[in-house]
Formats: sequence, C-alpha cells, structure tokens
Amino acid sequence: MSGNRDRNDAVCAHLRACEEALLDAAVRRDHARVAALLADDFREFGYSGRVWLREEILELLANETYQPAMMEDFRCAWIAEGVALVTYLTVRIDPKAGQTFTALRSSLWTKESGEWRMRFHQGTKIL
Repeated sequence: MSGNRDRNDAVCAHLRACEEALLDAAVRRDHARVAALLADDFREFGYSGRVWLREEILELLANETYQPAMMEDFRCAWIAEGVALVTYLTVRIDPKAGQTFTALRSSLWTKESGEWRMRFHQGTKIL
C-alpha cells in the first residue's frame, strides 16, 4: 500500500510543478513548453468568464502582459487511474493599483502516452 501512496505523492508533486510552471511568465511565453503541458482537446473556463480552447490559450499566453501569481492551498485528488484533479488558490497583486486578485483554480490532468497533460482548467474569481 505504501508503494501506491509514494507513487501518488510523486505524481501530485509533478502536477504541482506543472501548475507552477504555468504560473511562470517565462514558461507562459514559451509556446512549445505550454503546448507540451496541454492536451489536444484542452478547454478552459477562464477567470474572465470566457471559454478558451487550446490554440487560443497558446496564443494568449505567448503575447500577454503577465503579473505573476502565488499559489496557495494546493490539493491533488485521484479521480481514476491516470486521471487527477488539482485545486488551489492564486493570489495576484497589481503593484501599480495595489489591488489584490484572488481566484480558485482547478485542473483536470490525464496521463496520455506516458505523459501528464492538462485537459481542463477553470479559474473562478473570488469577490
């Protein structure tokens, strides 16, 4: 039983690193790195309320002005073999306005051809 827990802990640590990479401005601008993390049928329900598809997100991230966010309260849950749900909170501070933006985040990750890919992501604004 401990072997499964160790494997699950290692996968959750890997998925956290993937999520943290997607919060890194340099990674976000790197089309190939982001493309390697997103499933071909990726879809996002964005913080803004807009629905994004994979190619739209790749274009957006490559050209955005991005203020880094801090990740808090990361959790990872197994849904089925090769399927994991991660949830966390992001906090972003606009240094010019001094305004704080907080969002609940969730991502569905699936293992495809031996690699973990994000299939779905949602960001929900906390008022």
